Order: sequence, then C-alpha cells, then structure tokens
Amino acid sequence: MDTINLATVEHMWRREVEAASTYAHLAERESDPKRKEILLRLAAQEENHAARWAERIAANTGKVPDRKAVEKGLTWFQRISDQSVVLHRLEQEENRAEAEYDQLMARLVDPADRKIAEDAKFDERDHAVVLRTLAGGAMPTPRSTLDSILHRERWHVRGTGWIGDAIYGVNDGLGAVFGIVSGMAGYTGGSEVVLAAGLAGTMASALSMGAGAYLASKSEREVYESEVSRERAEIEEDPHEELLELELFYQLKGFSADEARSMAERIQKEPKQFLRTLVHEELGLSEENFPNPWRSTVSAGVSTAIGGFIPIIPFFFTVGMPAVIASFIISTLAHFAVGASKALITTRSWWASGTEMTVVGIIEAAITYGLGLAFARI
Repeated sequence: MDTINLATVEHMWRREVEAASTYAHLAERESDPKRKEILLRLAAQEENHAARWAERIAANTGKVPDRKAVEKGLTWFQRISDQSVVLHRLEQEENRAEAEYDQLMARLVDPADRKIAEDAKFDERDHAVVLRTLAGGAMPTPRSTLDSILHRERWHVRGTGWIGDAIYGVNDGLGAVFGIVSGMAGYTGGSEVVLAAGLAGTMASALSMGAGAYLASKSEREVYESEVSRERAEIEEDPHEELLELELFYQLKGFSADEARSMAERIQKEPKQFLRTLVHEELGLSEENFPNPWRSTVSAGVSTAIGGFIPIIPFFFTVGMPAVIASFIISTLAHFAVGASKALITTRSWWASGTEMTVVGIIEAAITYGLGLAFARI
C-alpha cells in the first residue's frame, strides 16, 4: 500500500471509529427501545468497517491504530447537543463518506481494500437513509408543511367530513356578521343600514368560506399528487433506498428487523401498492381521506350564510333598539348552540364548549358596539 492510499485508509478508519462511537453514545441517551436498537445496529456496522480498515493498516504498518485517541476527540457537539441535530449532522457525514469512498475506490489497487471500500460505501448510503428517518421530526418535511397549511385553514377539520365543515362555517358566519351588526347598531342606533351591512357581510363571508374550502381541498390533493410524483421518481432512481425506508418505518412501529424486511420486500413486489404505502408511511397522506372539493364548498358556504343570517333576522321586522336587543338575544343563543354542537367533533363537554362560545360572542358584541358608539360621537 503506497503512502497516499495508507493516509486515505487511515482517514476512513478514523471516520468509522468516530461514527461508531457517536452512534453508541446516542444509543445510550435514547429511551425508545426501537430507536436504540437501530442506533446500536449502526454502531456495530461502523465498528465492523473500522475493524476491517484497522486490519489493513496493521498488515501494512505492523501497528494497530489507537482508537482511544479518536474516541477522546469527539466534539462537545456530538456529546451534548440535541439528538435530532446530531443525527442530521451525521446524515451529512454519511453522504460525504459515500462520496469519499467513490473517490477512494478509483485509487485502490488491492482487491481486499476495494472490497472493504465497496461494502462500506453501500452501508454509508443506507445509514444516511436511516438517519433521515430517525431525525425526520426535526426538520421541515412535506408532511409537516401540509399539516401547517391545514392548521392555518380554520375551516378544515380532518376526519369530521361535512359535519365539521358545517359547524365551523356557521361559527364563522355567526361571529363575523354578529360583529358587523353590533358595530353598525352602535354607530346608527339600529337603522335600516344595519340590515344592508349585515346582508353584505353574510354574502361576503359565505363566498369567502366557500372559495377557501374549495381551494384548500384542491391544494391538499395537489400536494398529494406532487408528493406521489416525487416519491415515484425516488423509487425509480434508487429502489433499494426506498425499500430500506419502508423497512425502517415498520421497525419503528414495533416489528423486528427480519419481519420489517420481509414485509417491505413483499410490498415492493407490487409497484402501485409500494408507492401508496411509502407515501402514506413517509408523508401521512392517503388519497381516501381527501374531502370532495365541491361538497366542502357547498357545506362551508351554505353553513356560513346560515350563521351570518341569524343576527340580521330581527331587522327584517323592526328597527332601532328593539331590533338590536332581539338580535343580541338570538345571536347569543345561537352562539351557545353552535358551541355546544362542537361536542359532536371534539371530546369537550357540550356545556363548557357552548358557554365558551357564548362568552366570546358577548365580548365581541360589546367591543364592536362600543366602537360603533365611539365612531358615531366622533
């Protein structure tokens, strides 16, 4: 072995020792038994690579390299930093190691050295996938991005269907128009203008909610289709890596390494099912869970219109303070009814949910009515 190759082999040996020590250290800190098992397996594989390189170094120099010095050199970052951050750093290192092994194989002449480098290269690639899976919660992923979008779209309640859309539509329409009516009542004293403003607010809220429901449903499906296309391309580019990902998902769910491998290989034999399963396991997306855009649109739009219509009903029959008082009474009762109906899709008590909604509605009415009076005086 020439001097240049010996230096390169020693460098790869140090890298493997550092990786093995870091994985072992992370495994000691890991409380989840499945994740701990995976980290220990990674450490064992890196130890195997380090031992094979150490044998080659000893065969050429007559001395066994000192691993204690390498282990003492672990950085504070590797020892005390957040585990997910360390895992992401290690993923980058594994990708870099794979590239270095590619370069190393072009310079190695000895078949034994080339065999070690080739085996290590494929393991490093697999390790990068394992690390990405273990640390997936720490960095933005398509799944977390979609969850964030859905969380911001308050009309959307996953798993509740049109009932959830309807309840939250009534909630939005009632709250928005009740505020408009209260503010205009304070400003005008309850004249006919309140009815016009209430009708305009009802129409605007209904159209806005309906359009939002349609676009959100359509966006969710577009995100799904985009991720399916991306996942399909990844399968075509590197089926082995995707197989390993699925195997890891099953291991983290509690299956043994052999069971997970067997299940993943069985699913891989059916390309369509393999793709659907990867998308579901990796991203948490399933086509069957998507709402119908048009049904969501109608449900959200109509229910918002119903909720918005409630506060303006008295103004069809009278004006002035009697209409304002009547609107306040029926709107307050409606707030309680809508809040109580949320118990259909939540685990909260109907009484507590209804009371909370009522209090919020009263506070909203008081604030907007006070602002209306203030503007009238100005």
